[in-house]
Amino acid sequence: MIRKSVPEDFDAINSIYQRARKYMARCGIDQWQDGYPFKEDILSDINGSVSYVLVSGAEIYATFVLIRGEDPDYRNIEDGEWKSSQPYFAIHRVASDGSHRGVFNEIFEFARSRSGHLRIDTHRQNVNMRRVLAANGFEYCGVIHLKDGSARDAFEYTEHK
Repeated sequence: MIRKSVPEDFDAINSIYQRARKYMARCGIDQWQDGYPFKEDILSDINGSVSYVLVSGAEIYATFVLIRGEDPDYRNIEDGEWKSSQPYFAIHRVASDGSHRGVFNEIFEFARSRSGHLRIDTHRQNVNMRRVLAANGFEYCGVIHLKDGSARDAFEYTEHK
Protein backbone atom coordinates (compact mmCIF):
# COMPACT_ATOMS: atom_id res chain seq x y z
CA MET A 1 0.00 0.00 0.00
CA ILE A 2 1.11 3.55 -0.70
CA ARG A 3 -0.07 6.44 1.42
CA LYS A 4 0.88 10.05 2.12
CA SER A 5 3.52 10.46 4.80
CA VAL A 6 2.57 11.94 8.16
CA PRO A 7 4.87 13.59 10.72
CA GLU A 8 4.99 10.38 12.77
CA ASP A 9 6.69 8.69 9.78
CA PHE A 10 9.76 10.95 10.02
CA ASP A 11 12.01 8.49 11.89
CA ALA A 12 11.19 5.62 9.54
CA ILE A 13 11.74 7.79 6.45
CA ASN A 14 15.01 9.16 7.81
CA SER A 15 16.19 5.62 8.58
CA ILE A 16 15.39 4.52 5.02
CA TYR A 17 17.42 7.41 3.62
CA GLN A 18 20.34 6.53 5.93
CA ARG A 19 20.27 2.94 4.65
CA ALA A 20 20.08 4.17 1.05
CA ARG A 21 23.13 6.40 1.58
CA LYS A 22 25.12 3.46 2.97
CA TYR A 23 24.02 1.24 0.09
CA MET A 24 25.06 3.82 -2.50
CA ALA A 25 28.41 4.33 -0.77
CA ARG A 26 29.05 0.57 -0.83
CA CYS A 27 28.21 0.55 -4.55
CA GLY A 28 30.57 3.46 -5.23
CA ILE A 29 27.72 5.85 -6.11
CA ASP A 30 28.50 9.43 -5.10
CA GLN A 31 24.85 10.32 -4.53
CA TRP A 32 23.40 11.63 -1.24
CA GLN A 33 26.77 11.21 0.49
CA ASP A 34 26.56 14.73 1.95
CA GLY A 35 23.58 13.72 4.12
CA TYR A 36 20.88 14.66 1.62
CA PRO A 37 17.94 14.50 1.92
CA PHE A 38 18.32 16.54 5.06
CA LYS A 39 15.89 16.62 7.99
CA GLU A 40 14.49 19.91 6.69
CA ASP A 41 13.85 18.35 3.26
CA ILE A 42 12.00 15.39 4.76
CA LEU A 43 9.87 17.59 7.01
CA SER A 44 9.13 20.01 4.17
CA ASP A 45 8.06 17.12 1.93
CA ILE A 46 5.76 15.73 4.64
CA ASN A 47 4.28 19.13 5.49
CA GLY A 48 3.84 19.91 1.79
CA SER A 49 1.86 16.69 1.26
CA VAL A 50 4.27 15.46 -1.44
CA SER A 51 5.95 12.68 0.58
CA TYR A 52 4.68 9.12 0.31
CA VAL A 53 5.54 5.83 2.00
CA LEU A 54 5.11 2.23 0.95
CA VAL A 55 3.83 0.10 3.80
CA SER A 56 3.31 -3.56 4.52
CA GLY A 57 1.17 -3.98 7.61
CA ALA A 58 2.51 -1.33 9.98
CA GLU A 59 6.04 -1.37 8.51
CA ILE A 60 7.29 1.38 6.20
CA TYR A 61 9.73 -0.09 3.68
CA ALA A 62 10.16 2.68 1.09
CA THR A 63 9.56 6.34 0.47
CA PHE A 64 9.44 8.82 -2.39
CA VAL A 65 8.27 12.31 -3.29
CA LEU A 66 5.77 13.06 -6.04
CA ILE A 67 5.39 16.69 -7.07
CA ARG A 68 2.89 18.02 -9.57
CA GLY A 69 4.01 20.94 -11.68
CA GLU A 70 7.18 22.42 -13.04
CA ASP A 71 10.41 21.47 -11.31
CA PRO A 72 12.91 24.38 -11.43
CA ASP A 73 15.80 21.90 -11.84
CA TYR A 74 14.18 20.63 -15.05
CA ARG A 75 13.87 24.00 -16.81
CA ASN A 76 17.25 23.66 -18.51
CA ILE A 77 18.40 20.41 -20.04
CA GLU A 78 21.70 19.85 -21.83
CA ASP A 79 22.79 17.28 -24.40
CA GLY A 80 19.19 16.46 -25.29
CA GLU A 81 15.64 17.62 -24.79
CA TRP A 82 12.43 16.68 -23.05
CA LYS A 83 10.02 14.57 -25.10
CA SER A 84 6.93 16.60 -24.13
CA SER A 85 6.16 20.08 -22.85
CA GLN A 86 2.84 18.95 -21.34
CA PRO A 87 2.27 19.27 -17.54
CA TYR A 88 4.00 16.51 -15.57
CA PHE A 89 4.68 15.03 -12.16
CA ALA A 90 8.27 14.72 -10.92
CA ILE A 91 9.36 11.72 -8.86
CA HIS A 92 12.15 12.44 -6.38
CA ARG A 93 14.00 10.95 -3.41
CA VAL A 94 13.12 7.31 -4.09
CA ALA A 95 14.56 5.05 -1.38
CA SER A 96 13.91 1.63 0.07
CA ASP A 97 15.08 -0.31 3.11
CA GLY A 98 15.92 -3.24 0.80
CA SER A 99 13.35 -5.62 2.28
CA HIS A 100 11.04 -5.69 -0.77
CA ARG A 101 11.64 -6.22 -4.47
CA GLY A 102 9.90 -4.23 -7.20
CA VAL A 103 9.63 -1.04 -5.16
CA PHE A 104 10.07 1.29 -8.12
CA ASN A 105 7.46 -0.64 -10.10
CA GLU A 106 4.96 0.11 -7.32
CA ILE A 107 5.96 3.76 -7.25
CA PHE A 108 5.72 4.00 -11.03
CA GLU A 109 2.21 2.51 -11.14
CA PHE A 110 1.10 4.88 -8.37
CA ALA A 111 2.56 7.93 -10.14
CA ARG A 112 1.28 6.83 -13.55
CA SER A 113 -2.25 6.54 -12.13
CA ARG A 114 -2.01 10.29 -11.46
CA SER A 115 -0.34 11.37 -14.69
CA GLY A 116 0.72 9.87 -17.98
CA HIS A 117 3.66 12.27 -17.98
CA LEU A 118 6.44 11.73 -15.46
CA ARG A 119 9.99 13.02 -15.05
CA ILE A 120 12.80 11.82 -12.82
CA ASP A 121 16.57 12.20 -12.55
CA THR A 122 19.35 10.11 -11.08
CA HIS A 123 23.09 10.06 -10.66
CA ARG A 124 24.92 8.70 -13.70
CA GLN A 125 26.55 6.01 -11.51
CA ASN A 126 23.19 4.75 -10.20
CA VAL A 127 22.99 1.79 -12.57
CA ASN A 128 20.18 0.07 -10.65
CA MET A 129 17.90 3.10 -10.90
CA ARG A 130 18.75 3.57 -14.57
CA ARG A 131 17.83 -0.08 -15.20
CA VAL A 132 14.42 0.13 -13.49
CA LEU A 133 13.66 3.40 -15.25
CA ALA A 134 14.29 1.80 -18.65
CA ALA A 135 12.25 -1.26 -17.65
CA ASN A 136 9.30 1.03 -16.87
CA GLY A 137 9.41 2.91 -20.16
CA PHE A 138 11.36 6.00 -19.13
CA GLU A 139 13.55 7.47 -21.84
CA TYR A 140 16.87 9.24 -21.31
CA CYS A 141 16.48 12.91 -22.26
CA GLY A 142 19.74 14.64 -21.30
CA VAL A 143 21.51 16.20 -18.34
CA ILE A 144 20.01 18.58 -15.78
CA HIS A 145 21.76 20.44 -12.97
CA LEU A 146 20.53 20.58 -9.40
CA LYS A 147 20.55 23.78 -7.32
CA ASP A 148 24.04 22.90 -6.05
CA GLY A 149 25.30 22.49 -9.62
CA SER A 150 25.49 18.68 -9.56
CA ALA A 151 24.75 17.02 -12.88
CA ARG A 152 22.04 14.35 -13.07
CA ASP A 153 20.79 12.24 -15.94
CA ALA A 154 17.17 13.12 -16.69
CA PHE A 155 14.47 10.68 -17.81
CA GLU A 156 10.89 11.05 -18.94
CA TYR A 157 7.88 8.80 -19.29
CA THR A 158 5.04 10.01 -21.42
CA GLU A 159 1.89 8.48 -22.81
CA HIS A 160 1.49 11.59 -25.07
CA LYS A 161 3.99 10.93 -27.82
